[in-house]
Amino acid sequence: MTTTPEKADKKDKESGLLRKGSSSKKPLKEKVVQIYESFFKGEDPSLGNPNFWDEFFLMKANVAYIEKAFSKMTPEQLVALKDNINLLCHRCILTLKEDYQIRVVNALQTMCALIRGVYGKSLGDYGFDIINILVGFDAAEVQMQRLIESVHSILTGDNPAGLKTLSLKLLLILVTATDNVSQNTILEYIMINSVFESVVQILANPMSRQVHGHDALLLLTILVNYRKYESVNPYIVKLSILDDELALNGLGWVISSALTEFNRKYKEKKEEPQSGWLSSITSMVGNIFVGDSDSVSAKVRTNDSILLALYEAVHLNRNFITVLTTSHTETSSGPSSPTTTRAVEGTREGPLPSTPPPDSSQTTNHMVTFLQYCSIVMQDIKDEQRLCSFKLCLVILTCIAEDQYANSFLHDANMNFVVHLYRMPMRHRKIAVPNTSSRPLACAWLDLTVEFIVTHMMKDFPMELYMRCLGIVHRLLCYQKKCRVRLQYTWKDLWTALINLVKFMIAQEAHLASRHNIFYLAIKVVNLFNLFITYGDTFLPSPTSYDELYYEVIRMHTVFDNLYSMALRHATNHGEHKDSATRLTNALVNIRAIVNHFTPKIDSWSAANHLSSLTEDQVLEVVRSNYDTLTLKLQESLDQYERYAEKPKESAFFTQLVRSIISDFRKSISVATLQQETVLQEFSHIH
Repeated sequence: MTTTPEKADKKDKESGLLRKGSSSKKPLKEKVVQIYESFFKGEDPSLGNPNFWDEFFLMKANVAYIEKAFSKMTPEQLVALKDNINLLCHRCILTLKEDYQIRVVNALQTMCALIRGVYGKSLGDYGFDIINILVGFDAAEVQMQRLIESVHSILTGDNPAGLKTLSLKLLLILVTATDNVSQNTILEYIMINSVFESVVQILANPMSRQVHGHDALLLLTILVNYRKYESVNPYIVKLSILDDELALNGLGWVISSALTEFNRKYKEKKEEPQSGWLSSITSMVGNIFVGDSDSVSAKVRTNDSILLALYEAVHLNRNFITVLTTSHTETSSGPSSPTTTRAVEGTREGPLPSTPPPDSSQTTNHMVTFLQYCSIVMQDIKDEQRLCSFKLCLVILTCIAEDQYANSFLHDANMNFVVHLYRMPMRHRKIAVPNTSSRPLACAWLDLTVEFIVTHMMKDFPMELYMRCLGIVHRLLCYQKKCRVRLQYTWKDLWTALINLVKFMIAQEAHLASRHNIFYLAIKVVNLFNLFITYGDTFLPSPTSYDELYYEVIRMHTVFDNLYSMALRHATNHGEHKDSATRLTNALVNIRAIVNHFTPKIDSWSAANHLSSLTEDQVLEVVRSNYDTLTLKLQESLDQYERYAEKPKESAFFTQLVRSIISDFRKSISVATLQQETVLQEFSHIH
């Protein structure tokens, strides 16, 4: 029987569906909004209607209305509505088990809105508990188990991509609901009812990870950081022992794809043509105050969640190092090509963006992508967010540099790669020509550290980053010394950079010494030279390289003399850094012995041959002739370093980083994201 508009209008009036005082000519409220209003008034419109919930979840959820309603509530009103909110959550969770996907979508969206609404009110200093308001203390364990089981079934089953996306968004909204993830008590239920296996299945599936990989990885990363310093976190345990090759490769692919996209955007911005005289003048004036690369890199936002995921994988799982070092052609980004069409699980997502490389036959790996990413990020560390990102990059490189397998790969003369590192334009050096030679990856690592050392001697001195950078160089040298690896590298570049760093510290002593313990950094520099001097004959590529080391030390002896004088002055005046200054004077003993031994020999040879100045070859000849009479002191522990440990030194850094990532996600998620038309369009054929 067909209902006429007149009868429907009459029926609506009788059931009170129109606004008070409205006429039939005024627009009706959505029926679902009227139902929400009843619930938020403390009423239960489902009473006496056995079909209520079946019909309710067929109606399109109005996420915007729910969130707005919560925003208007007082804490007292929210507590008073506890039973109705419990009921709505309970019914949403039950509906997730249904086969009728329209209902499941609406239940997911409603649940997302309820969680965001309740947590949104908890930002103040209210005395109520989130778990009790959402699902009720007594039923929490059962309800959360049902919720996680249903989401797991959706994520691992043969369901449309939109449904899986919404399920992941629900979990992400839950785990990012508080600024400090460790204060989000409801996550205890996700510790008990694990979603780790769901994430692993997504990452292991080449098609699924293209659509859901980023969200799945973000979810895993945040869960790994839940109370990681306070108790045993099952996600840390499971990630550390994960040996599923497909899942690990998928994890690497998601990370590398995001980094590749960042590199691509930077390259595009850098190559953007400047049109018009006004643009040229603006660019020129702007670059007086900020470097060209700074302004370009600032336009491309870094993705700290991806970096943190990379860190957790490298730090926790030794199997992941193999993924980082596995080679593939540059036409793919790992196990599956990023150009594969997204015809995924019941929905067409369209082709992924691709950037064909200039040489499609070129061999690369995820490490190459990451090194290029590092070279971009480090150009703009005046920005606090970039500085934190680059610090994390250096921490990741430190962890990798401590791994024996990674080092064997980095130094393998048979595994060569071309790494296009970006270099910062500087007024005192020519425009850099990229090094396109194929070399072991350790060479690119050293190039990256040299570039950082050279380009960041500034008033706002990044002391911690320099310490980490030198620590990475030290770890590489320790491996080379231990395994007698003779890396074919232009070591003079590193020596020159280190000497220039010392010159900078001496010149800026008054400014730097009041802010940093520069003697500690100087000790690191000097001990790198000591490592070369004491053991260089076992790992430098040739005897000539060892001779060149002595030549550089002798040629720049004034720098080391000045450094010794500065250290001696601070060691004897009972200043703040007396102990470090004293250690520095002791560390300089062999460098001073070399200078004091060879300088008279060179002067004598010069006088005997009636020459006022000598060429490099002539100095080297004197050096080679007088090695035998040189006496050096054997210094201990030059090839030892303190292994990286996150706790306790870095705990605060990672806690703040996770806060920032959670904040970024919360800003990115919106009503539009949760209620996009495309989600329901996937199911439009089901009625």
